[in-house]
This record gives sequence, structure tokens and C-alpha cells, in this order.
Amino acid sequence: MSSDPDQNDPVFSAEQARQGEIILRTRARRITFIAGPVGLVFLVWLVWWI
Repeated sequence: MSSDPDQNDPVFSAEQARQGEIILRTRARRITFIAGPVGLVFLVWLVWWI
């Protein structure tokens, strides 16, 4: 056993560690993506109104 626990851990560069990008190529994907935040705002408004 090694005394340094980080010695065997993989090392990733910043390019490898960055998150994926959102790709909204089709109209259906754009509508679905926009419907999420709009639905959340509507839900908050509905709960506040009731």
C-alpha cells in the first residue's frame, strides 16, 4: 500500500473534465428545453395564486 492515496487516481486535464454542451438541433428539442423553465415558472405562479 502506498502512503499517498492520490498516487493511483486518474488525472484529467481541464478539457477532459469540462461538462458537455447542450445541443438543441431540432425544433422538438428546443421546445422541450424551453418548456421546462416555462413550466416551472407557471407552477410557481399557480401555487402562489392558490
